[in-house]
Amino acid sequence: MLAWFRDNDRNVYKSAVSSLAQSRNLRLVFIQKKPVADQFAWILKTLKSRQSDTIGEHLLQAWLMAGNQELLVAFCDGVGIEHDGKGSVTGELPEELDASKVRETVNSMLDAFDPKLVTLYLTVFNLQQPGGWSSVSELLDSDERLALA
Repeated sequence: MLAWFRDNDRNVYKSAVSSLAQSRNLRLVFIQKKPVADQFAWILKTLKSRQSDTIGEHLLQAWLMAGNQELLVAFCDGVGIEHDGKGSVTGELPEELDASKVRETVNSMLDAFDPKLVTLYLTVFNLQQPGGWSSVSELLDSDERLALA
């Protein structure tokens, strides 16, 4: 994810590093002078702290929306959520999702995409509604292909 931002959206990468540096009372230049591998290691270590949760959430959402549009489109199309053609939901999210459509859609997504990416997306998507959607939660809990670890 960090490499994708560094290669494809430098502004988001620089903004995230700047915000993380400020949270640690460091100057951005201090981080930028490190080799890329050391920058990534420092960013990941810093993102693990609670005070960086918002930055981490923003990075995940931005990466999913900009770098994984095919995945988002596949899910939205499969479960019948209206979107802009790039996976960004238009209108309100449904209160319920049909369990059979979710299961069928996730099965096809697992064939087409990295299972860890599918799991990450479903987990983040399920956070968009308090308590999540029961059909998504049940699948995340019961399907061993959707385990992050």
